[in-house]
Amino acid sequence: MQSAPRSRYTILLLNIALAAGCLMTQAPALRAEERPMERTITVSATGTAQAEPDRARITSGVTTEAATAREALSANSVTMNKVITQLKTSGIEPKDIQTAAFNVEPVMDYSKDGQPPVLRGYRVSNQVVVYVRDLAKLGEILDQVVSAGANQIQGLAFEVSKEDELKDEARKGAVANALRRAKLLAAAAGAEVGNVMQISEETVPGGPVPYGAPRLAKAAAAAPIEVGTSTLEARVTITWALK
Repeated sequence: MQSAPRSRYTILLLNIALAAGCLMTQAPALRAEERPMERTITVSATGTAQAEPDRARITSGVTTEAATAREALSANSVTMNKVITQLKTSGIEPKDIQTAAFNVEPVMDYSKDGQPPVLRGYRVSNQVVVYVRDLAKLGEILDQVVSAGANQIQGLAFEVSKEDELKDEARKGAVANALRRAKLLAAAAGAEVGNVMQISEETVPGGPVPYGAPRLAKAAAAAPIEVGTSTLEARVTITWALK
């Protein structure tokens, strides 16, 4: 006859234990909610550094057409070999000459209205990328390449070989600019900048910029080339705690 009261007593103890457990698990959450949110400020800024290019990248090649693909390829190979030989004669090392594209395609004649296109022949294109490390010879090399038979100059780009090292000055400038703006904004809001909490850098591609004071790299009877100046840019985003 006493088993029923004992069962009720046991159930009561279990309920009390469960309630206590729920309160213990909720206590840290309640304490976290009671804590004030930490104030922060996040600023993005850029920095720049000027550098003079010390090498150039030329994309050049030969395009030929003939009645058959074999004839077009044969003529193209002869001329392209002359171009590559001339490049090496001009002082370009084999490691600085790389094939960039090679295409063989039919040439169709669409001149007759209302008629299907007619195969006129084949076109073969062969392009190479050439790195010129002596910019004083750049104009002369371009002239010699064209004289050797190259009938395509697809691109000419100037590069800074030690770009990442020179870009460190731009990174320092970006951080200084971000800190200056953060202090200005914090002071306007009645606060002070505290410790750095996070820093990230965005990838910013380099490249040539409009020429301010160009330097000419040219040879006699060769194409004049303006080297100009490249601007190296760095962009950072920094988060500080506010005091």
